Amino acid sequence: MSQYDSIHRRSLADPIGFWGEAAAEIDWFKPWDKVLDDSRAPFYRWFVGGELNTCYNALDRHVARGRADQAALIYDSPVTGTIQTFTYREMLDQVSRFAGVLQRLGVSKGDRVVIYMPMVPQAVVAMLACARLGAIHSVVFGGFAPHELSTRINDAGPKVVVSASCGIEVAKVLPYKPLLDAALELATHKPTACVILQRPQVQAPLIPGRDHDWDELMAAASPVDCVPVAATDPLYILYTSGTTGQPKGIVRDNGGSSVATKWTMQHFYTIQPGETMWAASDVGWQVGHSYIAYGPMLHGATATLYEGKPVGTPDAGAFWRVINQHRIPVLFTAPTAFRAIKREDPNGLLIRKYDLSHFRALFLAGERCDPDTLQWAEEHLKVPVIDHWWQTETGWAIAGIPLGIERLPVKYGSTSKPMPGWNVQVLGADRQPVATGQEGALVMKLPMPPGAFTTLWNAEKRCRSAYYEENPGFYTTGDAGFIDEDGYIFVMGRVDDVINVAGHRLSTGAMEEVLASHPDVAECAVIGVTDPMKGELPLGFIVLKSGVTRSEEEIVQEVIALVRERIGPVAAFKTSVVVKRLPKTRSGKILRGTMHKIADSAEYKVPATIDDPAILDEIEDALKTVGYARKD
Repeated sequence: MSQYDSIHRRSLADPIGFWGEAAAEIDWFKPWDKVLDDSRAPFYRWFVGGELNTCYNALDRHVARGRADQAALIYDSPVTGTIQTFTYREMLDQVSRFAGVLQRLGVSKGDRVVIYMPMVPQAVVAMLACARLGAIHSVVFGGFAPHELSTRINDAGPKVVVSASCGIEVAKVLPYKPLLDAALELATHKPTACVILQRPQVQAPLIPGRDHDWDELMAAASPVDCVPVAATDPLYILYTSGTTGQPKGIVRDNGGSSVATKWTMQHFYTIQPGETMWAASDVGWQVGHSYIAYGPMLHGATATLYEGKPVGTPDAGAFWRVINQHRIPVLFTAPTAFRAIKREDPNGLLIRKYDLSHFRALFLAGERCDPDTLQWAEEHLKVPVIDHWWQTETGWAIAGIPLGIERLPVKYGSTSKPMPGWNVQVLGADRQPVATGQEGALVMKLPMPPGAFTTLWNAEKRCRSAYYEENPGFYTTGDAGFIDEDGYIFVMGRVDDVINVAGHRLSTGAMEEVLASHPDVAECAVIGVTDPMKGELPLGFIVLKSGVTRSEEEIVQEVIALVRERIGPVAAFKTSVVVKRLPKTRSGKILRGTMHKIADSAEYKVPATIDDPAILDEIEDALKTVGYARKD
C-alpha cells in the first residue's frame, strides 16, 4: 500500500484519531472535549469544547518561539512600485494595535467587521485583528459595486467597515470611497464607524463622526491581547462569487480551519516553516483567506501579497520576476492566469530571463485546467504542476496530488485523488452510485473534514436545502465528473455545464479540452445554446495566442474537425467563434451562464464579480456574426 493510500484510508476509518493528531500542531488555550460532534448532522462540529485564538496561532506563538525577525508577509506591488517586508514582530505590532483600534470603536467578540480593501498589507492586518478580538470578518472584494456591497453589509450586519481610498487596476486608479458611501446609503443596516486607509493616489473625503483615518487611529492605538474563542465560533463569513439576490455567506470556524489549513501547508503544498508561499489570488476570495492571510503564518512560513496581474504589470514575465526576487519555491494560482501568460508568451521566452532554480512546484485551482495549459507549464517550468479541486465551501483542496505525502503520477485532465478526510463519490440521476468511469454528480460523504464550511450565515434552512437535501448523507458539490479505475477524479464542470444534445448528455468540459489542444488556441469556452430540433447545441469560443496570423476561419474549421474526431458526430459541434477575450470574474472563472443567456437572447444581469463589463458587448457582437444574440 502506498503512503498516500495508507494516510487517506486512515483519515476515513479513524477521523477522530487522524484530526486529533493534526490538531496537536495548533496551540490551544483549552483542549477540546470531543474531536467530532455529530449530534446535529448534517451540521457537524469539530473540536467541541476547545478554546483557541487563530491570530495567536498565526503570530504571537511564533514571536515567542524565535521567529520574531523572520518575514511573515511580503508585499509586492508593481502597480505602485512598492516592495515591503513585515517580520512576525512587526505584524504582531500592527495587528495588536489595529485590534485596539477596533476595540475602541466598540468591536468585541462575535461582532462583524466588513473589510472592503485592495491588495494592501492593511487588509491582512485587519483580518488578523478581527481574529484577535474574536470578531468575525467578512472581506468583500475591493471595487465591488455599491448594490452588491450593500447586500453583504445588510446580511453580515457589521459594526465597523474597513476600507481604503482607492484600489489600482494595472494603471487605472479606482476610488473606493464613493462606492462605499453609495453602498451605505443603500444599506438598511448602518455600521457605527468606517476606517479609511488613505492611499497616496487618492485622498478620500471623510464624513465627520462616522469616518476615521487609519493612520490617525493607529498612531493613538494601544495593543490588545488575544481573546479566547470556542473552536466552533465563526472566524469569518465569505460571500460566494457570482451571488445575486440574497447573498450566500459561507461560515468558517476557528478551530477546524486552523487545523486543516496548517496541515495542508506541509502535507499538500510542501512548504516548511521559514519558507515562502505565494498564492496569487486576492484576499477577497477563499484562496486569499486560506493561503495569504492564514495558512502560511499558521505554519510559521512567509506569505506573499501581490498587487498586480499575471500580464500587464509590466508584462507576461511578472510572475517569474516575483518568484525569482523573493526566492519563492511554491506558487498557487488559477489556470486562467497561466492561459493569459501562455497567450502573451507562447514560447516561454520570458521564463528564461529569471533564475527559477529554487522553484519546485506549481499548483493550479479555481477553474478546470485544460491539459494543454498544464503541459505547457510543465514543459517550460520543469517542475511538478498540480491541478487540484476545491471550492469556497470546502476551504481547502478536495483532491490533488499531495506532494508533501507522495508524488503520485499525473493524469492529464484529472485533479488526481481525494485528499485525506474527503470521501468523494459519484451519484447518478437516481441518487445511486454510478459505475466506475461513468459521469454523474460529484458528492462528498458526510462528515466533511475540518476546515469545511459549517453553515450559511443566518441561513441554516437555506444551507440544508442548497447542499444536503438533494442527496441525504452527502454534501452536493454542484460539480459533475467521474472517477476512473485508479481512483482519479475528473471534474468536468458544473452540473449545469452538461448539455443535452438530441437526448445525448455531453460534457462541455470535454469539448473545451479538445479546443484547448489546438496549437493556436490560448483559451476557450463551450456553452450550450437552445435549439428547437436538438434541444441544445454546443457553441465554442476561442481566444487565439499572441502572434497567430493564420486565417480565423481556417482555425475555426480545424477545431470543429477536432471535436468531431475526438468526441464524434454525436456532439453536433458545428459552430465556433473567435473572440479577443472571455468574460470572467475577478477570480478568473469564465461566465458561461451569462454567455449562454446572451446567445439565447435572454435577459441577463451583469454579474457583480465581472472583471470588465465591456467584454459582454464584444461577446454579443461576436455571437451575431454566427447567428446568435439577435433580439426578436
